[in-house]
Amino acid sequence: MTTQDYATYIAGLPRVLVGAAALFRAADDRVLLVEPNYREGWVLPGGTVESDDGETPRQGARRETVEEIGLDVEPGRLLAVDWVPGTTRPPLVAYLYDGGVLADSDFESIRLQEEELLSWRLVAREELTRYLPDALCRRVLAALDVLADGSGTAELENGHRVGAVGA
Repeated sequence: MTTQDYATYIAGLPRVLVGAAALFRAADDRVLLVEPNYREGWVLPGGTVESDDGETPRQGARRETVEEIGLDVEPGRLLAVDWVPGTTRPPLVAYLYDGGVLADSDFESIRLQEEELLSWRLVAREELTRYLPDALCRRVLAALDVLADGSGTAELENGHRVGAVGA
């Protein structure tokens, strides 16, 4: 295969977006959410992985956390991977990492990226459905379940568990 044939082959392959986020919690298990200014609803600190620049999902989660809330925290274990189909965009593969339990001093040091975020808040599990879009809410709840029961990474499709549970 020539270089040009290979380039044509690669250009014809399907495309997907990759996102990565961190799940930060308070000592009382409330979840840190941020309010973007570019869309309705709330999200987790995170965003698009800059894969064209060689960035990995783990690196993307850390970079986005630093950019969005000013905290430089090494992401912990992978809690969930979610395949989210797209209608107006390519499909998205979303990685969700454990950001850990933050101390009060960490929350006090949060500095929002004003170009993208309006505010942040801590939200109890039972209130997450009021703040998060459906698929993201299901992803966060699955990740909280993984943390609570010590199971392996949750495989999700549009926030719904698939595959063997507890395997």
